Amino acid sequence: MTTLSWEDLMKTTKMLNIWIFVGISGFACGSALADNCSGRWSNVTQSSETIDLGNGHTLTTFFARGSVTSENYTYNAIGACGGYVLTTPDGKSRVAYACARKNKDGDSYSDAGGIAPGADRGTWSQTGGTGVFAGKNNSGWWQPAVDDGKATMGIWGGNCH
Repeated sequence: MTTLSWEDLMKTTKMLNIWIFVGISGFACGSALADNCSGRWSNVTQSSETIDLGNGHTLTTFFARGSVTSENYTYNAIGACGGYVLTTPDGKSRVAYACARKNKDGDSYSDAGGIAPGADRGTWSQTGGTGVFAGKNNSGWWQPAVDDGKATMGIWGGNCH
């Protein structure tokens, strides 16, 4: 059995207290960063064009009309999105987009985001807004649920203020 000196015992206790504090703080921060807004979205592709760049590279641009709904935040709006899908020779695809939408009162907001190759969820962040959407720095995730190549529906969540 090893005997610790009083000084070593105090150092160990101090380090243990620091790690407990860090662990509790991390848990509290993780809880504070949990989604506080969520909802559903849908888009219907209006047009798209795919260009075969050769050697396995393709670039598809798209334009879609759609809506976003939420029961716990002000995102209840309709509008349009545009973006691209870049497919690389390894078969992986990356998506990037920007959208602009307005609510029934005419207040509007824009967001941009994307999804990395192989990811189940994409990310979004509000890039501007007027009226009830002005001055917001909201961001979060989105996930497709149903897609038939023309219409897509999904869910979203995030940290909204």
